[in-house]
Amino acid sequence: MDLLTPELGLFFWTLVAFGLVFFILRKFAWGPILSSLGEREKGIADSIATAERVKSEMGQLKAENEKLMAQAREERSTMLKEAKEIKDKMINEAKEQAKAEANKIISDAQIQIQQQKNAALTEVKNEIGNLAVEVAGKILRQELSSSKGQEAYMSLLSEDIKLN
Repeated sequence: MDLLTPELGLFFWTLVAFGLVFFILRKFAWGPILSSLGEREKGIADSIATAERVKSEMGQLKAENEKLMAQAREERSTMLKEAKEIKDKMINEAKEQAKAEANKIISDAQIQIQQQKNAALTEVKNEIGNLAVEVAGKILRQELSSSKGQEAYMSLLSEDIKLN
C-alpha cells in the first residue's frame, strides 16, 4: 500500500514542480499559444468570410453570365431573322427583275415579229404589184398589137374617163 499512498514530501515537491512548470508555461508558452490560436481563429473566420464573399460574387457572375447568354441568344435569333428577311427580299427582287427583263424581251420580240411581218407583207404586196403590172403589160402588148384591140382599148379608156 505504500505505492498507493504517496508521502507528504513527495506530494509537496510534486506540487511545487507542477506549480513552477505551470507558472513558466503560463508566463512564456500560453500567451504565444493563445495569440497564435486567436490569429488562426481570425484567419479561419476571414477565410470563411472571403469564401462567402467569393461565393456571392460567383453567384452574381453566374447570373450576369446567364443574362449575357440570353442576350446573345436573342441577338443571334434577331440577326438570323434579319438575314432571312434580307435573303427573301433579295430573292423576290431578283425574281421581279427577271420577270421584268423577260417581259421586255418578249415585247421586243413581238415588236420585231410584227415589224418583220409588216415588211414581209409589204414585200409580198410589192411583188404582187410588180407581177400584176408585168402580166397587165404582157396582156396589153398582146391585145394592142392589132388595130382592133387598140380601138377597143381606147373606147374602154374613154368610158373610164367619162365615169370619173
